[in-house]
Amino acid sequence: MQASLATNYDLTNLETLEAEAVFILREVAAEFDRPVLLFSGGKDSVVVLHLARRAFWPAPIPFGVLHVDTGHNFDEVLAFRDRTVAEFGVRLIVASVQDSIDAGRVRELPGGSRNRLQSVTLLDAITADQFDAVIGGARRDEEKARAKERVLSLRDGFGQWNPQAQRPELWSLYNGRHHPGEHVRVFPLSNWTELDVWQYIAEKGIEVPSLYYAHRRSVVRRAGMLMAVHPAAPAEPGEATEELSVRYRTVGDASCTGAIASVATTPAAVIAEIEQSQLTERGATRADDRISDTGMEDRKREGYF
Repeated sequence: MQASLATNYDLTNLETLEAEAVFILREVAAEFDRPVLLFSGGKDSVVVLHLARRAFWPAPIPFGVLHVDTGHNFDEVLAFRDRTVAEFGVRLIVASVQDSIDAGRVRELPGGSRNRLQSVTLLDAITADQFDAVIGGARRDEEKARAKERVLSLRDGFGQWNPQAQRPELWSLYNGRHHPGEHVRVFPLSNWTELDVWQYIAEKGIEVPSLYYAHRRSVVRRAGMLMAVHPAAPAEPGEATEELSVRYRTVGDASCTGAIASVATTPAAVIAEIEQSQLTERGATRADDRISDTGMEDRKREGYF
């Protein structure tokens, strides 16, 4: 009599999230003609890129990556972006906010952040390459406007988002139908948290930019945040410069992304810090989200990530 083989179908939390994200990425590759992955070099987009390789292995990733470059990025992140793209063998498209400024498509305000200007540059890139699906690393736990997003979120012919026109996604059935000129934003990490992302990074040994770990950096204290002294954000008159041990919970435009005091130099130490935090990474370190209670939603309606 042949002994029966017991099979364990119980999945851990990370395995469940991974399986969901892989399914979403495969659905996008099957449903859409010209998808692209937004890749800034930040931790969330890095995880999505690794999930894409897992989803299609041993075949190559069937879409390229798009970076909207504000021109005010951290050098460490740009170097990481280029190294990672070369390692994965994917096509990199860089859409430049500076080019949009030079062409008169957007106007830069003196002393202002370029973060909001990215919307026009992104939409121009989507139109130029006729992308019909744009995959991003946004998560619902980051910010209340992002919590309103579906996994597949329709954008109209002007690239705008209407939170009242969201489609139901019952039983993990995703509706990618759209008219010519429209496109769909796709968020495979919708149900992940910052803690999930870091636990996945630790479990899989994923490399992220060095800014995510504690390092010494010259900063100033501004609006309750530690802002790096950077060519895009120099110290203002009367501000005292300090050199502190800091790390970044999110990386973006240097003019509006703050650091936190930290001594965490490993994924395990970062996880321990996150477990004690009562603020999301955007709430704690992104000045552009503090402009109003609806700052993120207003930008998303214009076409922001």
